[in-house]
Amino acid sequence: MAWNDAFGVKVFAGRHQITLAEKVCEHLDMPFGQARTDIFPDGEIIVRTEEDVRGRDCFVVLSTCDPVNENIMELLIFADCLRRASARRITAVVPYFGYARQDRKEAGRTPITAKLIANLIVEAGFNRVLTLDLHAAQIQGFFDIPVDHLASSPIFLDYFQSRPEYTKNLVVVSPDVGNVKMGNAYAEMLGAEFAIIDKRRVSGDTVKSQHIIGSVEGRDVLMVDDMISTGGTICEAAALVKKHGAKSITVAATHAVFAGKAVEKIKASPIERVIVTNTIPRETLEGDDRFKDIEDRIEVLCISKLFADAIHHIHHNQSISALFRNFAESKR
Repeated sequence: MAWNDAFGVKVFAGRHQITLAEKVCEHLDMPFGQARTDIFPDGEIIVRTEEDVRGRDCFVVLSTCDPVNENIMELLIFADCLRRASARRITAVVPYFGYARQDRKEAGRTPITAKLIANLIVEAGFNRVLTLDLHAAQIQGFFDIPVDHLASSPIFLDYFQSRPEYTKNLVVVSPDVGNVKMGNAYAEMLGAEFAIIDKRRVSGDTVKSQHIIGSVEGRDVLMVDDMISTGGTICEAAALVKKHGAKSITVAATHAVFAGKAVEKIKASPIERVIVTNTIPRETLEGDDRFKDIEDRIEVLCISKLFADAIHHIHHNQSISALFRNFAESKR
């Protein structure tokens, strides 16, 4: 799609998401927005746009991943910067939405932080939010502005359908009961059987997988989830299906959070392949590769075209759901 400056669109990015935003701009055939984020010696953040945004439709790409609070502040300050520079509309493009797991009160005297973050994004001056595979879909209702909730399913389906060696002896396994809907949808679209693991959470980073509903013996297992955080759920599930005779184990997850000892757990597990997307940057700001110890097992799929298409549709007031028409038909 050929764009030029006459369209009045600008795509900017926070420091952690420049690579992804540049790829989005390549798909849109438009220059990457020029802005700079600086950190003062006392830790305060300042954002400066280095080009005119008056009357423009502006998009800010930044996942609120680790360092979570720093990225959230940068996103909020970006909105204030663009609003005061008279941007016409400002959209927060948040591929990974941090604090999404704090979406309800699980005990007395605890916050609903996902709602707080939604309030902050609205109050900062954003007019719209574009995100991918929220941990809890109801978070869309936390915002008092439009939210476009994309799905990574088409990206993963294209990947697996182009590799028939992954699907000819396949059983899709949901690593926990809460993920049954997603797992069943993948099983239907890949023409595979489906199984469910009964999981019990022992603590914040420890889970216990106990039973399998379905058969995995002699089969290639695909486990799907929205994220890999500490790796406890997915590695426990992998150990269980291996114990029950699984031939091979592949994991597909949208968000590679990889907190704590996730990499070490995956390395010690029977998981052979881990397929993730680049909603969270592979490299830290210091230039370290988060996946270096499991390089031989991991593959990262790029979401830039999906977000480029969504930005194009938003700017031209077109339907976002149209991007998933084929996916919806497959689900039916």
